[in-house]
Amino acid sequence: MRVQGSAGGAFGDIPADYDEHAVTVSPRKHEAAGVRAVLVSLQRGLQQMGALRTAAALARLNQRHGFDCPGCAWPEEHGGRKLAEFCENGAKAVAEEATKRTVTAEFFARHSVSELSGMPEYWLSQQGRLAHPMVLRPGSAHYRPISWDDAYQLIAEQLGGLDSPDEAVFYTSGRTSNEAAFCYQLLVRSFGTNNLPDCSNMCHESSGSALTESIGIGKGSVTVDDVAHADLILIAGQNPGTNHPRMLSILEKAKANGAKIIAVNPLPEAGLIRFKDPQRVKGVVGHGVPIADEFVQIRLGGDMALFAGLGRILLDAEDRAPGTVVDQAFVDAHCAGFDEYRRATLQVDFDTVLEATGVERAQLERVAAMLMASQRTVVCWAMGLTQHTHAVATIGEVTNLLLLRGMIGKPGAGVCPVRGHSNVQGDRTMGIWEQMPEEFLVALDRRFGIVSPRRHGYDTVAAIRAMRDGQAKFFMGMGGNFASATPDTGVTEAALRNCALTVQVSTKLNRSHLVHGHTALILPTLGRTDRDIRGGRKQLVSVEDSMSMVHLSRGSLQPPSDQVRSEVEIICRLARTLLGPQHPVPWERFAADYDSIRDAIAAVVPGCDDYNRKVRQPDGFQLPHPPRDAREFHTSTGKANFAVNPLQWVPVPPGRLVLQTLRSHDQYNTTIYGLDDRYRGVKGGRRVVFVNPADIASLGLRAGDRVDLVSEWTDADSRLQERRAKDFLVVEYSTPAGNAAAYYPETNPLVPLDHTADKSNTPVSKAVIVRLEPAS
Repeated sequence: MRVQGSAGGAFGDIPADYDEHAVTVSPRKHEAAGVRAVLVSLQRGLQQMGALRTAAALARLNQRHGFDCPGCAWPEEHGGRKLAEFCENGAKAVAEEATKRTVTAEFFARHSVSELSGMPEYWLSQQGRLAHPMVLRPGSAHYRPISWDDAYQLIAEQLGGLDSPDEAVFYTSGRTSNEAAFCYQLLVRSFGTNNLPDCSNMCHESSGSALTESIGIGKGSVTVDDVAHADLILIAGQNPGTNHPRMLSILEKAKANGAKIIAVNPLPEAGLIRFKDPQRVKGVVGHGVPIADEFVQIRLGGDMALFAGLGRILLDAEDRAPGTVVDQAFVDAHCAGFDEYRRATLQVDFDTVLEATGVERAQLERVAAMLMASQRTVVCWAMGLTQHTHAVATIGEVTNLLLLRGMIGKPGAGVCPVRGHSNVQGDRTMGIWEQMPEEFLVALDRRFGIVSPRRHGYDTVAAIRAMRDGQAKFFMGMGGNFASATPDTGVTEAALRNCALTVQVSTKLNRSHLVHGHTALILPTLGRTDRDIRGGRKQLVSVEDSMSMVHLSRGSLQPPSDQVRSEVEIICRLARTLLGPQHPVPWERFAADYDSIRDAIAAVVPGCDDYNRKVRQPDGFQLPHPPRDAREFHTSTGKANFAVNPLQWVPVPPGRLVLQTLRSHDQYNTTIYGLDDRYRGVKGGRRVVFVNPADIASLGLRAGDRVDLVSEWTDADSRLQERRAKDFLVVEYSTPAGNAAAYYPETNPLVPLDHTADKSNTPVSKAVIVRLEPAS
């Protein structure tokens, strides 16, 4: 398949077309990072930023007086920082954002929307930073420049003409700062709706749902220091080598302290096998550090059965030797529902567990023995657990095991959902949620003299349905790439095109600018790396990492043009235009001085009192977490709740495979850095599908064949639905029999919009039933 476009030639080293048939495959890697990671980091920086800008950016990345990485949400260690406090993919993220390439008004004059729509996502991103606000009007083939005042007026007129505020959707990406997120939700609630879907709806919503039920708060209970001093770390459904590479340094430290590590994953990822720290001699000239002491190659969707089976082994051991396994004092004092959990778990059938997981009984027993021997256990997880129909129940079983052993509110132990985007957790803390609790809304109303709506709004899936059905007519995206990040691409794109106006606040060109409403706006915004000067004063923003640490971020680089505005300024100026001069919120003061926003946050957001002072401490401050801090559980029972759910897994129909969608090593969410996946041995293309050798043979295929992926899903009305993604290269790979893997967003068209996780409504992107057909 040749990916083509007519946008003309190449931009630097980025061709306007490339041949997916030219992809090459080599053996997968067995270690992550090393010197190669350093070289790639420098190469990408020099290509995008040049030598001086690269040196200036990387020297301040994740430093106390620098800017927070726009990549993942893994936290920094307390105390001194390394000279190079970043990873390969963090350096790539900075290079992408701080590039010297720009997308100007002249670019849009040369290239029509139709032309740009034919270009791959990778090519679009590589054109550079957006430099001027642009508008696409009905009937026009090109985006054209628009003034900021006219853009705000256009949005205000569209919103003012809606029959109800609930016809508007306001999406947020996890890149948005705390200050911008707080102002954004304040604008939206002042306007009169709770339609605040965000990227968390598609990733860790299941974690939040499960943990809130179990321990009363939807956040992890550990610190970096806890991970470093754990006896046992269990990593399930997470690929730290690509998605959170700085986590490997903490795992290395934990290993040096004597920790054992269990990795549970369908694919043997390089970062789960061995880590070569390029800042240590043995990571440069040696073999590095082995990571997993036990690798459990689990079938997709089998995690709930695994953790239930482990619970059964632990309870059986407790029955044989009472008082040796269960932390009965903790359970009696702090937990509810243990008797029900015990009865249900003792009924778990091991034959079913082995069938669901693909794991041998002996390995199950070894893992259980490691759990029983550990006095300090941390369980980490990511999308491999959260994007299944039974995701919330699965995470409930994870928490059950830790409660059983008294591993909540204990140093070196706890739950660790590893967040993806750098401030996705902070955005939720600041009020980006369609169902914020009454306590938050009361505080917001009291502070500003507004009346926030109480009816819950749309999450991401509900927002797509509403736009599809004509119930929502306006879409605004505060960052992100909604069209490419969401499931069921055909349905999502049609939904966006059904809107009267779509507004994208963005740093880079992406697919969502080309999948637009009748009228469309592109509003260019500052990134983390950019200086933000207001009234002659440098403004600072703050973010929250995956472990509830809040700290400042200070951009230092020259923005791409004088027409680029901060997210805070865009929100505040739009708010004043929309809501009028008499609206009680001091929007002008917020836009001019971000300290004033933080003062407001201190008055509204729990745990953020004295925000301006605390966030200026060298490492910032940690938000309260009652289960971690005091073994207090703000649940319906006032205690930590054991979860009891029927055992669920994903059977493989005959002649079919269960597909998971995942990232390559050369991408971050929907941002494509390049066409290689170094750790998995793929070079020069992305349309590949990883398949077990036995499955390739049984399906009558050969490695190197080109196939279409056809997903099958039976809807609520018992109708079989099929979706097709064309022309993928079959790659022989170590994945459990019956399972396959391929990259998103290329495979997002296969994920049905209505196939979502129970309770959390997260799209099921890790269990898509597919058949493989010869490429059409």
